[in-house]
Amino acid sequence: MKIAAIKTVVVNAQMRNWVFVKVETDRPGLVGWGEASLEWKTRAVAGAVEDLAPFILGDDPTRIEHIYQKLYRQPFFRPGVIGQSAISGIEQACWDIAGKALGVPVYKLLGGAVRDRVRMYTHLGGGQMEAVYASFDPGPVVDLAREVVARGYTAVKVVFVPYSEPLMGPSYARKFAAVMARLREAVGDAVDIMIDFHGRTYPAVAIEYINAVAEFHPFFCEEPVPSENIDALAQVRQAVRVPIATGERLVTRHQFREVFEKQAAHVIQPDLCHCGGLWEAKKIAAMAETYYLGVAPHNPLGPVANAAALHFALSTPNFLIQEDMLSDVPWRWDVVQSSLKTENGYWLPTETPGLGVEVDEREAAKHPFRQETLQSVVYAPDGAVLDW
Repeated sequence: MKIAAIKTVVVNAQMRNWVFVKVETDRPGLVGWGEASLEWKTRAVAGAVEDLAPFILGDDPTRIEHIYQKLYRQPFFRPGVIGQSAISGIEQACWDIAGKALGVPVYKLLGGAVRDRVRMYTHLGGGQMEAVYASFDPGPVVDLAREVVARGYTAVKVVFVPYSEPLMGPSYARKFAAVMARLREAVGDAVDIMIDFHGRTYPAVAIEYINAVAEFHPFFCEEPVPSENIDALAQVRQAVRVPIATGERLVTRHQFREVFEKQAAHVIQPDLCHCGGLWEAKKIAAMAETYYLGVAPHNPLGPVANAAALHFALSTPNFLIQEDMLSDVPWRWDVVQSSLKTENGYWLPTETPGLGVEVDEREAAKHPFRQETLQSVVYAPDGAVLDW
């Protein structure tokens, strides 16, 4: 069996463009699907897939480690998040092919199931950019959280951290804590609440904010500082009583290494569409296991990404919880044929060979590439640009 062609299928889902990767083989009808979606980098990722394809045309797609090594090492310059996203989509598609060729679901090729179902959480606001990233008033936050819990979720993620300068006055921490207090009161202790800081704060402010909400027991606080400086993250982790998570903007085990060695987090969040694919994510998780870290993969992306995440979670011992964004567009599941099922906030195993999803290219063509929704630039009172 050989790889005959590699192509991308781009689907616009308003907030994001989904970049599906199709790997075709020389066996009639045997193709694999992966996902390489990367926000606001759609054209770059599709181009990277096209650039990488010649390195592996004619190769056996089931030699997945070999293919990864070629794609990572042979172009000479080490890939960043754009290149790694392209590699991730190709790599997932190769696993899909391997599972189909052997007649088994991918998780059975990754060591088999270590759990019977996969716990999920989702965002407030679904596919509405402002609702997800700019809900700062307690009323709408509580209403949206109740909607999520009514759909069966036992955990929610919120992004109401104030846009912040290096230091902020006390009113910001008080307002932040007040929103969290209202939310905790509304959903009770049975629902876990994850706070995504989205890299909006520097250490001093992050520490103040996190300590202000510690009494309400967040499940974890995510990316409290920008991802470039692991020492800054470790400083926060050592100064607070709330679990810290990070990793959505890190790629490969090499970038995660520093997080582990400096014990800078309690939970890591590799994105299977960015970090290098399923096998690279398994390596990252295995490294995390030796440091007693949980794994909560990042994934606000499309349905193929959901499928890959399911197989990873089923087969990974230190998996914790899985992010999804299933309410982004109402036609989400029209563009794929899928065997994936959810029940009371959990994904259930699939026995379909491969990843369990097939992209319907005719349906996908109804939603062609468009510029994704752009987040409004966030400014400080003096006009300086802030992290959003």
